[in-house]
Amino acid sequence: MKELYTRDLLTKDLIAGITLFVMLVPQGMAYAMLAGLPPVMGLYASTLPLLIYALFASSRHLSVGPTAITSLLVFSGISAVGQPGTSEYVTLVILLALMVGLFQFLFGVFKLGFIVRFISPSVLGGYTSAAAIIIALSQLKHLLGIDLGNYFQVHLLFYDVLKRIGNLHLITLLIGVCSITVLVLMKKVSPRIPTALLLILVSIVMVSSLGLNKEGVKIVGMVPSGFPSLVFPTITIGGIKQIILPALTIALLGFMESLAIGKSIADKEKYKINPNRELKALGLANIFGSFFQILPINGSFSRSAVNHQSGGATQMVSVFTGILILITLLFFTSYFYYLPNAVLAAIIIAAVLKLIDLRQFINLIKIKPVDGWSWLVTFLSTLFIGIQWGILIGAIFSFYLLLSRMFKSNIIELGYLEKEKKFRDLKRFPDAITLDDVIFVRIDSSLHFANIFYLEEKVGDLIYSKPKVNMVIMDFSGVNDMDTTACNSLEEFKDQLHQQNNIELYFVGMKGLVRDTINRAGWNTKYKKEIGYVSIEKLLEEKNIIIPSTRKSETETPFIYMI
Repeated sequence: MKELYTRDLLTKDLIAGITLFVMLVPQGMAYAMLAGLPPVMGLYASTLPLLIYALFASSRHLSVGPTAITSLLVFSGISAVGQPGTSEYVTLVILLALMVGLFQFLFGVFKLGFIVRFISPSVLGGYTSAAAIIIALSQLKHLLGIDLGNYFQVHLLFYDVLKRIGNLHLITLLIGVCSITVLVLMKKVSPRIPTALLLILVSIVMVSSLGLNKEGVKIVGMVPSGFPSLVFPTITIGGIKQIILPALTIALLGFMESLAIGKSIADKEKYKINPNRELKALGLANIFGSFFQILPINGSFSRSAVNHQSGGATQMVSVFTGILILITLLFFTSYFYYLPNAVLAAIIIAAVLKLIDLRQFINLIKIKPVDGWSWLVTFLSTLFIGIQWGILIGAIFSFYLLLSRMFKSNIIELGYLEKEKKFRDLKRFPDAITLDDVIFVRIDSSLHFANIFYLEEKVGDLIYSKPKVNMVIMDFSGVNDMDTTACNSLEEFKDQLHQQNNIELYFVGMKGLVRDTINRAGWNTKYKKEIGYVSIEKLLEEKNIIIPSTRKSETETPFIYMI
């Protein structure tokens, strides 16, 4: 039964909607500038898409709109084929929004939401931190008041800054540094204060009253008023070919970002969100929004968190926010004329600083080094190779590490712990008892065509290191599955050991699924004795194999293994 929309819910959603409106006006304009677009397009992207998403979403708290990383991806993808500030550039961005929406909607229709699981959290974390650094550095041109090239590699950005630092505009730098300082400090004092909006108002008054724009401070200038006019995206084969990769990247990464924050809040509020429904909602928001001159939109970490903290309870928050942005477009855009670009740059920098999470890398290296390396490779690739290549290189490296683990079965040589009467890993218990003529190994992974040869090689090395060996006992209690290739290879390996080295190979502790496979291969007839034991202990008991005691007393006899 659906919950009735009460006056209490209305009050909560209205308060949250006003709070988000206060955040979204400066952020929307700043992120549009980050994407190389007129600031008003950030406001356009904060109206209709919010209403469309609210109609179809399963998340009650996700706040959508322009985001920092999506805007950077827009800029990096479209600036490679079009010049920012031109009508051609704007046309390509609008087409990009349409393509992002189509990708997301189709992924949702065909229930492909699971594909984002193939990008590991460590890769996404490294990418996000590096992208945040690039976003911050990309705003140096507005912060320093100098013209810089459109670079997305940190070394090229720094080189360009050093080369042009002589053109530094001191008043612009002062405005930018003061703005960042105020934003950071006020965030610590009271996050509820709408510092960004107040900063915009103060800077507008200051620039207009002092005439700082005449002293070289760059301002936003004329911002068109009114609701965006209906414009159909210009669709051409050439345009689609040029931006299909950025569109796919934004569609997937934007959805991952949206799903992560949406699921996090949903878990706290004890409800479920539907990933495929979210894909369709985001897709429709971008598709319909593209007819009204928007840049691609996705879920925002910061605004969704504020929405939740402000008491927002339903997607009516997005409706109220969109309506308030629309009112701003209709009546108040003229007031943004004297808004300095340096203030918008400061808002972007302050917003992305919290996305830089180097502690995540330290934590990953400490707990699971392989995940830490994935984070680091992605981070460095994004910084020094490129924003779009970083995530691809990180994903490929992560898959390589995964495949390398698949190619190596987990083989553990065992020794006997006399006190506990258990067989344990020799590397972890180096004092465990071993025999010169028997090798004990445990296999802790499924066996298949890719890793069976590694198993044979590893066991062969153990046999070579013990010339007196006449028996190898493999504990299969950790093997959940085995394919035909592994079965055939083990059969050949067993026969080879017997014929060439006079070594017997026993398999103990086989699970039902593995036993079904070997029985179909005829092992229950050919190797009935060698596979009939449920554990190493049972095999030793029947073979009467003596485990020498480590006790020093002369009166004690060697320990004979007993159950």
